Order: sequence, then structure tokens, then C-alpha cells
Amino acid sequence: MQGLFVDAPLIGVLELLHVSRKTGVLTADAGMPFSLSFQGGQVSGGGILDWQGLDAIYACPLLPGEGSFSFTVRTVEGEMLAPYGKITADWARYSDDWQQICAVVGSPSALFRGNLPLFDSDEGRSIRAASRSAQLPLFEVAERVLGGVRSGRLTPLDRFSWYSLRLRHQLGSGRGGRVAGVLDGERNMGELALAGFPVSELRDYLISEIRAGLRFPGCGWVLRDVLWEREFLEGRVQP
Repeated sequence: MQGLFVDAPLIGVLELLHVSRKTGVLTADAGMPFSLSFQGGQVSGGGILDWQGLDAIYACPLLPGEGSFSFTVRTVEGEMLAPYGKITADWARYSDDWQQICAVVGSPSALFRGNLPLFDSDEGRSIRAASRSAQLPLFEVAERVLGGVRSGRLTPLDRFSWYSLRLRHQLGSGRGGRVAGVLDGERNMGELALAGFPVSELRDYLISEIRAGLRFPGCGWVLRDVLWEREFLEGRVQP
């Protein structure tokens, strides 16, 4: 089974797989690649590239206006993450809430500092780092940061988790523009920003290269976050 979201909305595809008790993997690309695994019509896994689990699923677009999908029948591993009805209900709620949160914080990669536990060190911390450190759901930490920003207890530092990436561009690909010419595996993205590269240009490089097949640990959450940042911090809606 395959198709376009303009013809078959994602929520309708999910419902069909659920009621027909399908087992296999649904892969989708709505400007961002993601997947869902089904066992007997129940969701047993999924996420954005190497970022897997419920946090990742709830960060995927539930109502993409464009893009394509395909479903492959095959054996999958893993147990049901949660009842289908709960997953779809929570996904719908999180989809709306992430939009409201990112309109204020930018993305879970943004660093904040202030009078709030987990964020009170001099160097600050991102929502993602705080979530990992405290072993709390990503969305729960994001809500705390949203409240901290609105109350004045947290201040954004204009830095991002993905600044620590040290990538080596694949020579001969013909992509990447001037960013590709300086990615030698020695300097990280934050150092390029300090050297004068616009952050928007660094985001565009990461988006285009990951879409083209670049893979590294964390590429899934990096893609999700830079797409949010491009939309909410730069005002460029994902085509």
C-alpha cells in the first residue's frame, strides 16, 4: 500500500492499518522522514530516523498536507507501546501543544539558563539534555521551560544542542555550498556559527544533507529540531 497524503490523510491510513490488524512498517515523508511499526494493528514502534519511541512519534506531523507514504507487510519486533486509541489521542494533543511550545522556545535543542532546576548552571542546558539527565519525557521538560520563559525565570542563550556536531562533508557530492567546504570533522557547528556562518545556513545544510542520506547518531532529533527552528525562529514554513 502506498499513496500521497493529499489523497489519503495520515490519520485515515493509521485507522485502516489498525482496524485491519496489519503487521508491518509504515514509512512516510512529509518533509521529514518517519516510520511506524504495527503488530496486529497496534503501534509497536516508530520515530524519526534513529530517534525512536513515543517522544519521537508525538513530534511527527499527524496532519501532513503534503508528502507520501508506503506500508510494507513484514515481521516486526517489539511490544505494543500503548493502546492505539491512546496513542492517536495523545499524538493529536502533542501535535498542537508542540506548535505552541516551539513558538516560544524554538525547539528542544535551544539552550536556556536561569532560576529553574536543571537549567541553573552557568553554561545552561537544552530541553533535550535536561530530559536525558532527569530521565523525564521530553514534552514534560518542554512545558517546564515554556513556563520558565513566560515567568522570566529562564533566558534563551541563542545556542543549540546541535552546535556540538562535528561532521565531515562527503567530498564529491556536489551539495552543501560553502558550509561543505569547511566541514573537515575538526570544527563543530557552534564554531562555524562563531566564525560568522549564519545559523540559518547551517540549518539548511543539515536539513538538505540528512534528507539526502547523511546519517550520524542523533540525526533524527537534529532534523526534527532544525525544522522546528526554521519555522518558528526564522519564519520559514517547511515546503
